[in-house]
Amino acid sequence: MKSILATILSIALFGGFNDIATVNELKNRAKKAYNSGDYEKALGHYIMLTDSLGVKDENITLNLANTYYKLNDTTAAINNYSNVLSSKDRSIKTVAHQQLGIINNKNKKFEEALSHFKESLKADPTNEESRYNYELLKKILEEQKKQQDQNKDQQNKDQNKDQQKNKDQEQNKDQEQNKDKQNEDQQQEDQKNKEGEQKDEKEKGEQEKKKEQGEEDEQKKEQKPEEQEGKPEEEKPANQDPSFSEKLKEMNISEEKAKMILEAMKNNEIQYYQQNKRKAKKKKDPDKPDW
Repeated sequence: MKSILATILSIALFGGFNDIATVNELKNRAKKAYNSGDYEKALGHYIMLTDSLGVKDENITLNLANTYYKLNDTTAAINNYSNVLSSKDRSIKTVAHQQLGIINNKNKKFEEALSHFKESLKADPTNEESRYNYELLKKILEEQKKQQDQNKDQQNKDQNKDQQKNKDQEQNKDQEQNKDKQNEDQQQEDQKNKEGEQKDEKEKGEQEKKKEQGEEDEQKKEQKPEEQEGKPEEEKPANQDPSFSEKLKEMNISEEKAKMILEAMKNNEIQYYQQNKRKAKKKKDPDKPDW
């Protein structure tokens, strides 16, 4: 601020604000301060020229933008660079685009930066700094795009791989389910066949049993009446009758004696039946009539 006031006083002493010599003096002082790295002082001179003296000069605007850039005031720098982008002076236009490309590149606005570098080369194809920045940034963006495409392809491959894996798992699951169902159906079929075989065996056994019973019934029917009637009934042992022992006690007969008597009676009965059987088998006289 003090330097700006001193500048104003010195200008007044040299003959007023509108004097061309005064403007040229401020330009020289601003340029000298900028080149020496005294950007604050240079900024004061440029502001004096543009605001106080109302100088309309694209070179001063470009230098003012450069001074703001050196002071890290990128917003003010962008505004002043933008004011000279349409300049007919190619040297001013190429620098303005170049500097906007650098600022956008630092702000990671790579597409905008590349566009400004390209416009800078259009304005001045001999601008080697813009060409270098353009080629370098273009290569970086191409590598990034290539890497992005590779990542995208890898993601697609991984996604397809996961989808195929899920599909294979589903297919395996379906196959297992079908296999389990087939096993279950086979077990049911085996059980059904087993039950059918058991039923057939049971029916066959019942048929054989009925057949044997029928044969026994036929044999009984064919058996002679005398054989059926002549067969003595089996006697139950005397000692099976619970009252038999009491009766023997009343008759004063021992069990052994009673068994002897029963045995003798049984033998006599057998001899009687055998005699009748022999008489029945005696041949008839063929010369005599049946009646």
